[in-house]
This record gives sequence, structure tokens and C-alpha cells, in this order.
Amino acid sequence: MKKARVAYNGTIHNAVGVEAGLQLPSGQIVKENDVIFLPPVQPKTVFALGLNYADHAKELSFNAPTEPLVFLKGPNTFVGHRSKTVRPLDATNMHYECELAVVIGRSGKHIKKEEAYDYVAGYTVANDYAVRDYLENYYRPNLKVKNRDTCTPIGPWLVDASDVGDPMNLSLRTVVNGNVTQEGNTRDMIFDIPTLIEYLSSFMTLNEHDIILTGTPEGLVDTKVGDEVTVEIEGIGRLTNWIVGE
Repeated sequence: MKKARVAYNGTIHNAVGVEAGLQLPSGQIVKENDVIFLPPVQPKTVFALGLNYADHAKELSFNAPTEPLVFLKGPNTFVGHRSKTVRPLDATNMHYECELAVVIGRSGKHIKKEEAYDYVAGYTVANDYAVRDYLENYYRPNLKVKNRDTCTPIGPWLVDASDVGDPMNLSLRTVVNGNVTQEGNTRDMIFDIPTLIEYLSSFMTLNEHDIILTGTPEGLVDTKVGDEVTVEIEGIGRLTNWIVGE
């Protein structure tokens, strides 16, 4: 099942994706173009991975990390499908980042890799824009790089974990203004999902609606004001948004 959070007629609804569009809790069917998509869950703690694909690390002239490179993201960075992301006036290099987002379904600590998927509610798509101009150190990312308002579209769907056969073998793709600019596969992660869950829960409790953004493969291109950017992950969904000026 795929689920969404949408605004319709001034009210927020938890909707279900159906062939004709979205089904609201009342049973009413509405078209996707008639709603405003919100992030499919209200994020709690959000963990983001840096350099979690070897080809991406190489692309940026860095050695692949030997331990997960994790930083946190604030709630105001997140916007929904078909939203607008603000490019700072002084930015000269603002990259999209197509990422598989793992949504935690229940609390746990000291979770073993063998049990990790039992704690996953589902998956969604994220585009974690990075303003490289502000980067001081890839291993200690500056807050200004990854925590700007509107710079992490997420959604449109939360797909139940039970509906995703192998989350570690999904194709990823980014399309900018109709041109494919990035392609990869989740099997190329350096640290896979069970490893990340075991690592994070070894020193802190993971809670329902915490989210892990698992990193992006190579193929980054600077985005400009007016660009339409679509990131998509096999079996999870297609997430589109537009770049606007500050």
C-alpha cells in the first residue's frame, strides 16, 4: 500500500493511493492535481548520510568513509511533492541528491542487523539538495549546506515495507528539465540499511517516524532557477519540484 499526506479543501488528510488518484478517509476519490502534497510522514529525528556511495565519494574527490558519516536535519527543510525549493542568491553550485528514505515504524535500541527490517515502516523518495558553496568539510557538513528551508522535498508516497521486495536493489534516477542526469542503484551503498539501523541504534533510540536518508550516487549537476527536477526510485515513486529564486 502507498500512503500520502495531503491538503484538500483546507484540511489535512491521510490518503491512500488508488488507480484513480487518492482515496481520502471518507472514501472520496480525488485527483492528484487537486491536492497539495505534504511530506508523507511528519519527520521526527532525521539522519542523513554523506558519501554513502563509493562512486559519489570519488566524484567529489574523497575517499569512501570507513564509518557512517551521519548528520541531522531540521524539520523546516522538508516540503512535499510538486513544491518549490529556494536557491540562495549567492549560490553558484546547488546539487540535487536523489535518495532512498527509510521511515522507522517503531522504537528500538541496540537493534541487530538481522532484525533491522522489522523496525522499518516503509520507504519514500527524498531530494536532499546541497548548496556546495557553504561546505567547509565533507566529513563535518556545515548546517547551511543541508538545513536550508524548503531544500529537502520528500514523498509523494510512503510505500509499506512489505510491498518492497529488496530495498537494497532499487534503481534511482534524476531528470532535470526532461534530461536524465543521474542513475544508480541502492545496491551500491557502502553501508546498507541494516548496517545503518544497527549503527544508529547502538548509541541512541530510534523512534517511529524517524527517517534515514541513505545517500546519493554519482551524477550531480548544478540546478538553476526555473529548473524542474524529478527524482525517482523504482517501486517507490517519482518526486518533482521546481527551483525558484530567493
